[in-house]
Amino acid sequence: MDDISTSMLFVILAVLIFISAYFSSSETGMMSINRYRLKHLEENDHKGAKRVSRLLKRPDQLIGLILIGNNLVNVFASLIAGYIGMRLLGDAGTFIAGLVLTLVILIFAEVTPKTLAALHPEKVAFPSSIILKVLLKLFYPLVVSVNWITNGILILLRISPEQREQHSLSSEELRTVVNESAALIPAKDQDMLVSILDLEKVTVEDIMIPRSEIQGIDINDDWKVIQKQLTQANHTRVILYRDNIDDVVGYVHMRDAVKLLSKSQFTKATLLRAVKEMYFIPEGTQLNVQLLKFQRAKERVGLVVDEYGDIQGLVTLEDILEEIVGDFTTTMEPAPSEEVHKQPDGTYLVDGSANIRDINKEMNWQLPTDGPKTLNGLILEYMEEIPKANISMRIAGYPIEIIEVDGNMVKTVRVMIEHFQEQ
Repeated sequence: MDDISTSMLFVILAVLIFISAYFSSSETGMMSINRYRLKHLEENDHKGAKRVSRLLKRPDQLIGLILIGNNLVNVFASLIAGYIGMRLLGDAGTFIAGLVLTLVILIFAEVTPKTLAALHPEKVAFPSSIILKVLLKLFYPLVVSVNWITNGILILLRISPEQREQHSLSSEELRTVVNESAALIPAKDQDMLVSILDLEKVTVEDIMIPRSEIQGIDINDDWKVIQKQLTQANHTRVILYRDNIDDVVGYVHMRDAVKLLSKSQFTKATLLRAVKEMYFIPEGTQLNVQLLKFQRAKERVGLVVDEYGDIQGLVTLEDILEEIVGDFTTTMEPAPSEEVHKQPDGTYLVDGSANIRDINKEMNWQLPTDGPKTLNGLILEYMEEIPKANISMRIAGYPIEIIEVDGNMVKTVRVMIEHFQEQ
């Protein structure tokens, strides 16, 4: 180095610091880039995204290349800085040069370029991938050798190098991403996306029409009664049974029934020939699973059965879709609830048969949903007996008073929600 001028050594040192900054920014840019946006750009034939994606398929080689280059550059920079310091200040200059170089590398080759790359990873990663791709080919034997040694050390520590962290999102993480995307996704769409993710937490029992409320036609009734029921049916699919719902014959589509009604020779026999086989759903089936089953089976309605084959309720495709998009039968103003009635004193009268999840969604309450599905069931579980009227209790912090009991069922309760909020 004696033949090289001091000014030229400063130029070489500046170039080495710049190269060190390149490697530092490349490392942060490549590791900080959004993998999902990268995948999207790659699918849209973005050349830079394709290069970065290929490099990231082997992160051990990429990091090895960057660290090899960065360390080599920093080592040579420290040698040159020490020589410059000795030339200018004598023996003490080596120590002073080391301190100054540390500060310079920290500011100009580490913190500043890495911060810039973290803020704009794509602008750094895409162009730098061109150079990294060439360097990887040039130094491939050295990179592979270093990786072979490091992987051997990991194996000695009983860590498999193949066990790389997967960049897939869990449903909870995806829910967080959706909730944090308020600036990009409208609130209504956010609610729908979160509702789709929540389908795996809800079972058919949570949304089914209870057995006691299933409307159908007893095929053993008088024929005139059956005809009247068909003409007054409120649903597109009507369940037919014999004597009771446990002996289900099937269901008939009202479109087919109307065609039969228009014919002069419409009898029970012709009606039974139009009956379609009933679809059954095991209790405990998650809604996301049932939605796919409805799609595969080309069905829109099914009866929920327990482990003994007893019918527990009815679920339709519309019920599941309403869990995602909300009620289809909405008006400009919310319709008054048929199960929750606000009183002048601020309390609420609630039907005991009301579904707890529906009450929570409508009233923004937090009644427990991990047990019984109805308010009546929740009270019976809490009391562990059939209660009498005028008994009060507190469930999940909500003061509840039993107003009416009909047989073995709590018919009406009063929920003193405003009193609960004041406390």
